[in-house]
Amino acid sequence: MANFDLVNLALKATCPGNEIILDDKGLPSVMVRIPKFKISDVIDGGSDSTHPAFIVNGVEVPEIYISKFQNVIHNGRAYSLPGEDPKASINFDTARQACEAKGPGWHLMTNAEWAAIALWCRKNNLMPKGNNNYGKDTSESTYVAIPTYKDEQGRTCRVATGSGPVTWSHNGEVTGIWDLNGNVSEWVGGYRVKDGEIQILPNNDAADADNSQAADSTKWRAIMPDGSLVDPGTPGTLKWDYTADPGTVSAEKPFRLNTVLEFQQTVEAPYGSVAFQSLTAADGVNVPEILKALALFPADSGDHGSDRIYMRNIGERLASRGGAGAYASHAGVFYVVGYDPRSGVGTALGFRSAFIPGI
Repeated sequence: MANFDLVNLALKATCPGNEIILDDKGLPSVMVRIPKFKISDVIDGGSDSTHPAFIVNGVEVPEIYISKFQNVIHNGRAYSLPGEDPKASINFDTARQACEAKGPGWHLMTNAEWAAIALWCRKNNLMPKGNNNYGKDTSESTYVAIPTYKDEQGRTCRVATGSGPVTWSHNGEVTGIWDLNGNVSEWVGGYRVKDGEIQILPNNDAADADNSQAADSTKWRAIMPDGSLVDPGTPGTLKWDYTADPGTVSAEKPFRLNTVLEFQQTVEAPYGSVAFQSLTAADGVNVPEILKALALFPADSGDHGSDRIYMRNIGERLASRGGAGAYASHAGVFYVVGYDPRSGVGTALGFRSAFIPGI
């Protein structure tokens, strides 16, 4: 990356329909512009309110820019570049810091931003495929993408960024965002589970590095069934609750949305797992629009693919989305894991940066 002019020229030639945005050191990333839209544009029957991904610190922004590719790290900074082995084995805070180090406006992609794209894909019947079956999609019979990391059995777990077919793009075109389904599951900011309680930073405030996402940050807010945001620990907030005693052994257990914890786990081993489209709420619990707009609850009873949602309701749990190379049909744009601590690392866990000018 020494000759920046040549790098820029090469990237523009490779990705002519995308934005090449420089960080504060003048180094490029390939980014995809997502213009502002309303909730009703992506959820049938939704309100005409601006989708939360386009509201930062109470101010609407006209657009967001999302890394076209899962990110790599050079000199402690995150970059969106084609043909690279995506950075993995990275924890939440390190991923966030690599994004924020690029300068003002740069940040770890937030859950609000991910949700906006996932909902747009579904609304437009463009659910992207990806590396979720050891180098190919579960629906594909041939291998196209370039392997970059294999497991001990010789199976392809990661592939080079952007090396898959155009069906791996969020819009089905070469201008789209690649690898939102599989390859590496991606840390997202602005959403966590704290002892079962669902907590967020309002709207897309997690895009502003000045809004702390630390474990003890006062920026975290809980959600009431009417959609209002309140202090964490307020009685009656929305929580992830098992449908029965989860026990003490490592096993998948069904869970649901609730306002109380009837079944909170007491040890780390078990974890909640349910098909995203089958997620339900306890009797009498209202599901507010904000939870659907953040793709933390199905927008309707229709098909959301075979994607799954996971959680643990003990301790602090940060989120990753999309799934990885071995997750098969469970991976996808509505896949969400809320059971890892912020210190979690793994060869299937990566990230991507995003950018909003002027924040």
